[in-house]
Amino acid sequence: QVQLVESGGGLVQAGGSLRLSCAASGGTFSGYAMAWFRQAPGKERDFVAANSWDSQWKYYADSVKGRFTISKDNAKNTVFLQMNSLKPEDTAVYFCAARSDKTPPPRTAANYTYWGQGTQVTVSS
Repeated sequence: QVQLVESGGGLVQAGGSLRLSCAASGGTFSGYAMAWFRQAPGKERDFVAANSWDSQWKYYADSVKGRFTISKDNAKNTVFLQMNSLKPEDTAVYFCAARSDKTPPPRTAANYTYWGQGTQVTVSS
């Protein structure tokens, strides 16, 4: 059973940066595709970024492209989300997700097997 624990959320002013981390345990991390999703109050859980098991494929939502960067460190069993130029509309609970698969990572939450508990990101204007 894979366990995922996010950290790094917080309160930041618009234009600032945060780096989220998601530490994995209980599985073979190197074989997992990883992704970040976010959910604002009253809204659905939306795709943010995905990283294939070998980092060959990386995908981003249009709303974060050029500002966010996903990376996967197999030695540390951790996936990161570097968030720059943050906007108030980036405010949400951010979740990391994992699936054991070696195809290009999907952008749909239902395709991921394991989830973290989420970390709150709040961007003030």
